[in-house]
Amino acid sequence: MAANASVAAGGMAAAAPDERMDPRRLVAFFAMVFGMFMSILDIQIVSASLAEIQAGLGAGSEEVAWVQTSYLIAEVIMIPLSGVLARILSTRVLFSVCAGGFTLASALAATATNIDQMIIYRAIQGFIGGGMIPSVFAAAFTIFPPSKRSIVSPIVGLVATLAPTIGPTIGGYISHAMSWHWLFLINVIPGVLVTAAAWSFIDFDKPDLKLLKKFDWWGLISMALFLGTMEYVLEEGNNKDWFNDGHIVVGTAIMVIAGLVFFYRVFKVELPVVDLRAFANRNFAFGSLFSFIMGVGLYGLTYLYPLFLGRIRGYDSMMIGETMFVSGAAMFLTAPVAGFLSSKLDPRVMMMIGFAGFASGTFLMTQMTADWDFYELLVPQILRGCSLMLCMVPINNIALGTLPPDRIKNASGLFNLTRNLGGAVGLALINSLLTQRTDEHYARLAEQASWSNPAALNWLDNVGANYNSFGLDGASIALRKLSGVITQQAWVMSFIDVFLVLTLLFASLVFLTFLIRKPSGAAPAGSGH
Repeated sequence: MAANASVAAGGMAAAAPDERMDPRRLVAFFAMVFGMFMSILDIQIVSASLAEIQAGLGAGSEEVAWVQTSYLIAEVIMIPLSGVLARILSTRVLFSVCAGGFTLASALAATATNIDQMIIYRAIQGFIGGGMIPSVFAAAFTIFPPSKRSIVSPIVGLVATLAPTIGPTIGGYISHAMSWHWLFLINVIPGVLVTAAAWSFIDFDKPDLKLLKKFDWWGLISMALFLGTMEYVLEEGNNKDWFNDGHIVVGTAIMVIAGLVFFYRVFKVELPVVDLRAFANRNFAFGSLFSFIMGVGLYGLTYLYPLFLGRIRGYDSMMIGETMFVSGAAMFLTAPVAGFLSSKLDPRVMMMIGFAGFASGTFLMTQMTADWDFYELLVPQILRGCSLMLCMVPINNIALGTLPPDRIKNASGLFNLTRNLGGAVGLALINSLLTQRTDEHYARLAEQASWSNPAALNWLDNVGANYNSFGLDGASIALRKLSGVITQQAWVMSFIDVFLVLTLLFASLVFLTFLIRKPSGAAPAGSGH
């Protein structure tokens, strides 16, 4: 008995060091998390301040949109590429170079004197910054034991969802308090610290420079053209009336040809730029699908709420930021709860709760009117923030938690790519639906407000009379006001249509969750205690 007790005690003593984390690795991990936060934040930090940037650089409205689009296109190319680069260069070198390059590009963006310079610097910033994002997900699932994932996964999930959500809030405050230049300058000091910490403390793996000889350059070129033109077509298609524009037609043709070459190379070469074998894992495939749809919800609502507040309520960037802060606060407060539940609940149950909560929030928005303000948006935003966290933590665990370590680097890039592509596809569909439904609703409302409608004529007479008494052309003013009222109502009704589609989409995910297998590699509840 004593001998058995001695052996058991020895086993426990041996197991304990495995559960302890090296402080150096913890510092490295949190530096990486902060670097990822900066990279994802910068996607949306300019969204509420494009008007200030446009005025400062003397750019046109179409040109200034590329301040955001160029970043997205470049980032979406780098994210899947980062997996093979990390194997060749090591996580330490890749992340340090990306953090340092992102910091330098941020400083250059602040010095831009015209829109062309800004677009180039933002593309560099997005491309280099994109290399930091998958590295964090890969590190979370390789350097931490499974028993620690209930702590680590919520941190990674929080950053991935919180950063784009609070981007408009932070950007609004900065551009109001200082100037648009500080949207980029705020990255400099943290970027230098992250670069120094990454170079000093990351020691997760070693470089394998021999892989350079096998690197598929044609695969890289075809992937860059495929993903870059896809992002361009999705971002610009609605504004340019899709295939009625020559640039969209050419972009689509390049996307199709480059896509065929890319997928051919992926399955034929020894070291493909992106390894798609991870999709053979059923949970990774479903996790990536859910990540794609979460990208639709995450980036779609980050776009819809400010659009409604600016277009219907007339809010400026500061007021939009203050209203959007609710979702960010809800995410932050829900993160520890999600971490606790992830060690207690079946991840499929957590996902079902999250999807149902998200659908409930968007369903509440289908009751909206033009008078909805901060307090009417409060509950939908809380539901959105809490539900995103409850979804993201189990999705991360299901997708990456059961993959072998040698697959995680490549798989992490693919997984993050699905979220960004989901956002791009979602925004394209949302914009198209808004445009189409606004036109349809306007036509129907205009028919009802015709000269044969006594109520419409009575309204025009009453409004016009108020201006006639001041010697103004009351009839013309009343007509303009009626057109404005119809336009506003058409916008509101189109917003309702979009929120209804999102409700149906996320409600359907509740049932799709039943197709997932419970991860067998997940740590049992309480295993870390």
